[in-house]
Amino acid sequence: MTRTALVTGANSGIGLATALELARRGHRTIGTVRSPAKAKLLRTAATDAGVEIESAILDVTDAERCAAVIERFTPDVLINNAGYAQTAPVESVDDDAAEHLLGTMLVAPIRLARLALPHMRANGWGRIVNVSSILGRVTMPLTGWYQASKHGLEAVSDALRIECAADGVAVVLVEPGFFRTAIFEDLEADAERYGDGRFEVVYDRMRTNMQRWEPLMGDPASVASTIASAVDAARPRARYLVGADAQLLDGTRSLTPTVLRDRVSRLLSGL
Repeated sequence: MTRTALVTGANSGIGLATALELARRGHRTIGTVRSPAKAKLLRTAATDAGVEIESAILDVTDAERCAAVIERFTPDVLINNAGYAQTAPVESVDDDAAEHLLGTMLVAPIRLARLALPHMRANGWGRIVNVSSILGRVTMPLTGWYQASKHGLEAVSDALRIECAADGVAVVLVEPGFFRTAIFEDLEADAERYGDGRFEVVYDRMRTNMQRWEPLMGDPASVASTIASAVDAARPRARYLVGADAQLLDGTRSLTPTVLRDRVSRLLSGL
């Protein structure tokens, strides 16, 4: 059955791959982006892939625009993917930066879910897929505020899943490991902004570790396939860990004492 699917942050990475995959599977797909230039990138990618994807301009932190987009498209499927990485010491992130990050990656996804729920409930069917991260389960240094948004997204998604279950609306968390996205560009920008003083060596270590990991990073298409399968499943799971690294990190978390995990993190990061 054809459903209307709305994917936020659809111009690159996991968002773009997901929009393309949903369109291939026959869903009417709308990708939201923040600018006309990014909308053009989305349309070009859709044309190259031989599928049709509509676009809509949306900054997810704009509450009025969120309401207008949801009212226009009344999605049956909502994929909350929009967001950005932040690699910074907790003490270096000021209130404005922290509030913007939380507003983008915690408040906005649930705002969009809240706006979409009446239509889904009226139809007796809906899918809300919140793209989290393995960092919604584990913690590492220099990603504290990013992790706060993902841990918070996991908690509120758990509550929402229970609250919506009787209405035929499934709330799903997808937790990827490290995939080939704009993560290197984000790291360099944050290193330039926050990397002075005692944390300079930490950023150097992170660059080195990420370069070592890069050959093992997966294609965002595999995350997209998981998301699309969750959308199409009659009874989707509550959580989908994606990637061997995510499986490894999650398994290590459950088996390793906190004091040992902290020690390993400090050794690897130079703290």
